[in-house]
Amino acid sequence: MTQEVTGTAPEKLVAVPVRHYGRWVGALVVVGLFGWLVSAFGNADIHYHVTRDYLFEHVILVGVWHTIEISVLSQLLGIGLGVLAAVMRQSGNPVIGSIGWFYVWLFRGTPLLLQIILWFNLAAIFPTLSIPGVWHADTNVFITPFMAALLGLGINEGAYMAEIVRAGIGSVDNGQTEASHALGMTQGLTMRRIVLPQAMRVIIPPTGNEFINMLKSSALVNAAQYTEVFRVSQTEAGKNLELIPMLFVAAIWYLVLTSVFSVGQYYLERRFARGAQRELPATPVRRLLALIGKPPRT
Repeated sequence: MTQEVTGTAPEKLVAVPVRHYGRWVGALVVVGLFGWLVSAFGNADIHYHVTRDYLFEHVILVGVWHTIEISVLSQLLGIGLGVLAAVMRQSGNPVIGSIGWFYVWLFRGTPLLLQIILWFNLAAIFPTLSIPGVWHADTNVFITPFMAALLGLGINEGAYMAEIVRAGIGSVDNGQTEASHALGMTQGLTMRRIVLPQAMRVIIPPTGNEFINMLKSSALVNAAQYTEVFRVSQTEAGKNLELIPMLFVAAIWYLVLTSVFSVGQYYLERRFARGAQRELPATPVRRLLALIGKPPRT
């Protein structure tokens, strides 16, 4: 015997999305500020054609190349010094560890601009530089604008890279170091073959950020009379009396350089993420193809 079910059917539930009025107000404020900025720059007495005309001038391109050159070389010097200082701080020798700590403390605790100016005026402290019986040079001749810029940027960067490398080394499990020592590997071999390769996953992302910052900080070597893109733009502005358009030229090139190297940093991070993530993040190309609705090739 079956029992007849009676009663009315349950009402259909309708999900009502929560309205985020604050988001819309914030968006309107941002759009309003952006429109105000566009209007202000549009109505200002700025000769934008000067920016267009000078953007690819030979003297500007030379300045761009010098910016890339000094940034890359300084970053390489900083990485080398940073690895050395980080390993020194990990040393069991208190003297070596103290030297590594002092280096980081000194160059991280003083302004970069001050360091560049000191290197450029090193002759006031050491009129001559020499290695007894090997090398001798007049400091004014040796410390060129390029050398002052390289030493100022590179040594300062080394102090920051030392902390980044130290954090990367600390992220590797101590058990792997102990296992390598049990296999008879020396401390130096363990660091090169076991610790540093694994620490790269932690070291690479902040190193990329440091290099992007290096590109922008290279403008400070103007104090050492090094002819990077910012100094060249200022020099040309003194000739044509168009300061704001020439500053726009430098700003555009800095944006281009940081954007290009940011893409390179992304692919480098993606490469070192292999083995640590089950699924790698989509590349910018794949994201673009997904955005326009075109399936990527497999």
